Amino acid sequence: MESSISASPRPRSSTPSTAPKRPFGLEDEQHVPAVSSPLNPDFANSRTRKAPAREQREKKESLKKREAKGVDGVRTATPDAQNTGKKSKRSVQSSVLSPIRYKLALPKPTDFDPPRAPVFTPTYVRAKRQFYEGSEHVYNRKGFRYIHCIADPAFPSSQYHRSSETEPYGPRFNFEDASSHILFDLAGRSITTEKGFRMARANVGAREGRWYWECKILSGVRPPGQDQSGNLSSDDGGHVRVGWARREASLDTPVGFDAYSYGLRDVSGQKIHMSRPKDFMPSNASFCEGDVIGLEIVLPSLSLHRKVVEGVYNKAVDTSDDLDPSVPTETPDIIRDRVPIRYKSHLYFEQFEYHSLKDLEELMNPSPVISNIPSVATIVPPPPSPNHPVPALRTLPFSSIKIYRNGQAVGVPFTDLLAFLPPASKPLNQVGARDGLDDGMLGYFPAISVFRGGCAEVNFGPDFWCPPSELAAPNAAFSEDEDVDMLSAEPPINPLTGIRNPVDGVHSRLRALGERFNEQIVEDIVYDIVDEVDFWTQDGGETDKKRGGLGDKGPTVLGPVDPEAEEVVAAVRAGVGGLGGGAGGTGEIKELVQEEE
Repeated sequence: MESSISASPRPRSSTPSTAPKRPFGLEDEQHVPAVSSPLNPDFANSRTRKAPAREQREKKESLKKREAKGVDGVRTATPDAQNTGKKSKRSVQSSVLSPIRYKLALPKPTDFDPPRAPVFTPTYVRAKRQFYEGSEHVYNRKGFRYIHCIADPAFPSSQYHRSSETEPYGPRFNFEDASSHILFDLAGRSITTEKGFRMARANVGAREGRWYWECKILSGVRPPGQDQSGNLSSDDGGHVRVGWARREASLDTPVGFDAYSYGLRDVSGQKIHMSRPKDFMPSNASFCEGDVIGLEIVLPSLSLHRKVVEGVYNKAVDTSDDLDPSVPTETPDIIRDRVPIRYKSHLYFEQFEYHSLKDLEELMNPSPVISNIPSVATIVPPPPSPNHPVPALRTLPFSSIKIYRNGQAVGVPFTDLLAFLPPASKPLNQVGARDGLDDGMLGYFPAISVFRGGCAEVNFGPDFWCPPSELAAPNAAFSEDEDVDMLSAEPPINPLTGIRNPVDGVHSRLRALGERFNEQIVEDIVYDIVDEVDFWTQDGGETDKKRGGLGDKGPTVLGPVDPEAEEVVAAVRAGVGGLGGGAGGTGEIKELVQEEE
């Protein structure tokens, strides 16, 4: 009887054991109108809740891809704190960037010889001076830049290579950073060409501060009265354009052709930028043979420059150029991804060159393409400014270019120059190139372009031909017998802020660009030492025994190396094994071949 009772079905209770389903009504999350209404504007947000997305697995690249991109030579950033776990313990690395390291063979005995100047072949005489065609040297082209280097046993972790200079020493035109059709004098300070407009840049550039240099027109537009008609004549003299140019500016175009250079024409003295000439000289007076054109550039401090390119510049707060700050600011790292190469018995560092960006190429277009479809609205891009949404189109507050003619100030043709620090400048998109890195040589360089016999000479000081009053008599402000033109000692008022920065500090005063050349050499030496210490640290601080008896025994003076010195001979004979960080002694230095253009 008990068994039959237990087997009988249990009677249903009026109270359900589980909660019933919600009625299908307006309260249900599944019921939403097909079209939004004023009472339910956010109908799209009340859709069914999607299932939580699966956590994406970290995609790892193969070793070959990492080596091709140079990832192994870089210490990547520290992972986020939220991605903690077993994998994160092994992936925590330093956030400090380092240059890429390459596997190279031991240096040859000739690599310790000082770099040699180009071979000069006499071509023709112009403006009563001999000009030469340079050969046996490489040119900056096809997305690469070349700098002389030398093997030095004091840099074992850097595989015995460091930066160097070649004769003639001092500020001059850069033989590698000029068009292949440019002809030089032996001093490297005068240029001409038999072709159309070709450009040459100097081997020293401006990054911040106030700098001045001069250009003398040796052959160009003839002054009035030198021909029978009494008019200007340039049939035999050619043409000259002068100005400032960035590294991205093409060398086969005149100064002022694109957005990367600011120039001045000899004809009518017009200023030109992005191939748009505008009147500048009083009465449209041309500068002729014998005239000395002085060019002064004013650039804000690199700290303010970085605020602009990083998008944090505030006009209301940043009211000074910070060239002489009361508190020293920390500067970011200089990263130089480069590798030694050979070219006709010469040794160079090859590195990626910065290239022109599409944003600035579109800025040159005076009439942007407008859609013919009426429904498509045409968006006019905003003009360049310090707070432009595109980094390449951001301008530098307190920046300007000032022109002098035969020592007399003419005016300020350009203000608010375009920024050049990354990400405003980027290398060509190719294997191994990394964005956002400053190699320490970005800036504005003196540039001259010549046309069919035009000839010009540069002077980077300190003994200028026609110096402005601020450089001719720096202590004239304290003289009671002479009147001083204080206007020439002040930078122009910025139209955006209306503020004139006081000229009272070391970097705020006007200086000869030749002084910047010495600073540039010191910076190269410091960067070489920093890279050497960085690589040495990556290798675990190996001692001399692990490096073939070199290191502290190397020369301490960073000058020309004696190829017969004991430490140099030891560097060639001794093996260098087990360099860490992707370096080793098995690779060969690449032999570069450049075709003539």
